[in-house]
Amino acid sequence: MAQAKDKNAAKEASKDSYLVPDLKPGQYHVNEIVIKRSRFITTIAHTASVDEAKAFIEEISLQYKDARHNCFAFNATAPNSTAYCGCSDDGEPKGTAGQPMLNVVLHCGVGELTAVVTRYFGGVLLGTGGLVKAYQGSVQEALMTLPTTERMIAAKLSLGIEHRYIPKFQYLLPRYRATVVKENYAEVAYFDVVLPLHEADNLERELIDLTKGSLKIIAKS
Repeated sequence: MAQAKDKNAAKEASKDSYLVPDLKPGQYHVNEIVIKRSRFITTIAHTASVDEAKAFIEEISLQYKDARHNCFAFNATAPNSTAYCGCSDDGEPKGTAGQPMLNVVLHCGVGELTAVVTRYFGGVLLGTGGLVKAYQGSVQEALMTLPTTERMIAAKLSLGIEHRYIPKFQYLLPRYRATVVKENYAEVAYFDVVLPLHEADNLERELIDLTKGSLKIIAKS
């Protein structure tokens, strides 16, 4: 029974968080491999929007403007989601670079990620199969050493609670991984609380029971 509960808890937690590159704005993760004298330089950034992804791609393409190709793939949201993604072969034969790279990016378990693979041609043709393998392998190898961190998909509750319930309210917060980000003590105490998305309804229900229905939900997002 305990193992089943642990599995359910882990499943629920996975709904409100995912991994992203642990890279600050302007900080990039770079890895290079050489295949038949062609250099494949993979540069990865944390890009939380399509605009950020496009800006990064433009920057790297300008940095390596003397290269023959700057192929890219990006996913600007959670892993496995195709809502905000894109790719380009940048002059390589169709389907040999961008899409193979995107397949890796989408299913690597890390979201909000853009990868640009810069190729300096070494004089030896790789063929279509060789190109697919090279571009996929370049991204895969770079991902092996990519630092990551957890991004929580958060909910925000703005609520009012009678002062007599504050100690019990504060005691409940760690159970729901909730943090008070703003507070105002008036006739009623007002709190803005941030917590994992799937825990918001649970905390609200427990607080309603705790306060015997006197809890005031000002806003929920």
